[in-house]
Amino acid sequence: MRAEAGQLEVLTSAPDFWERDDSQAVLKKLAGLTKRLEAWQSVCEEFEELAVLEEILRDEEDVELQKEFEARAEELRHSLSRSQLRVLLNGDYDDSNAILTVHAGSGGLDSQDWAEMLLRMYLRWGEREGFKTTVLEAVSDEEAGIKSATVMVEGDNAYGYLRSEKGVHRLVRISPFDSARRRHTSFASVGVSPEMPEDVDVEVRAEDLRVDTFRASGAGGQYVNRTDSAVRITHLPTGIVVTCQNERSQHMNRQVAMHVLKSKLYELAEQERQDQLAAVVGDKKESTWGSQIRSYVLHPYTLAKDHRTGVEKGNVQAVLDGDIDDFIMGYLRSGESAGKTGDLL
Repeated sequence: MRAEAGQLEVLTSAPDFWERDDSQAVLKKLAGLTKRLEAWQSVCEEFEELAVLEEILRDEEDVELQKEFEARAEELRHSLSRSQLRVLLNGDYDDSNAILTVHAGSGGLDSQDWAEMLLRMYLRWGEREGFKTTVLEAVSDEEAGIKSATVMVEGDNAYGYLRSEKGVHRLVRISPFDSARRRHTSFASVGVSPEMPEDVDVEVRAEDLRVDTFRASGAGGQYVNRTDSAVRITHLPTGIVVTCQNERSQHMNRQVAMHVLKSKLYELAEQERQDQLAAVVGDKKESTWGSQIRSYVLHPYTLAKDHRTGVEKGNVQAVLDGDIDDFIMGYLRSGESAGKTGDLL
């Protein structure tokens, strides 16, 4: 990584650098590498300071110093975990912003309420990690929950982190909408697409689109602006529907919606290619409500478990408050990410 950053620095200092078509992409990559190197340098310096504190504590008992050591050691552990995550993010678009969608499954109010709980979980996670999250569209129900929502998550490696969340999420709990206080199982699906760079060519023909405008009123509730400028674009050949109702002008909402649509079309094309390859090698997996990637159980016990990696957390409330890093790390360490970590420095 250090060698690659050095090569890019030499490249950017060349007299003809700004004449290159990919100058902005090179600068973005260099900035990302520089940020990762600085983070790792900070980790190394903190480790050395903690080693000194550990030697002092060997020779003398100091309660306050011991507390400081333990707090800083825990923070270092977290920093190392984040550094490991960054090393594992080596996909083509892992450094991109992410477009996250949540859809309630069958099950009425319980599933809609579950979809809103998931939306809150991801917004909380984004806040914890310092990402900018913008709800582009949310369709809420008058009684409870949301039917669907689309969120733009902006920041370094947003897609790389969130791609682990694609799939069906299952909740088991005592239903707050059941007067008999029976246990219910609810489902919601999460989709994640990378925000595509402007230079990626995705063909979208005008005759394949149906564009509707409407007022973003009650549907969306706390999440979006209430204006007359909401835009819904339907891609007729695929049936993909994209809505944006966050911006103040119809023009801006349409522009954002088109950008999201292109990202979804690109992801669909990539998924079809992967499915064709999987079919050839006999590894085709059906995407059904029975193939959930993660379960969140609130009754009769509390447990959140990822069925792909086996990662479990007993504090489900913390998970629902955005503490999903262990699940992300577990996913990145397994499957498609295994064996692709590369060198840290």
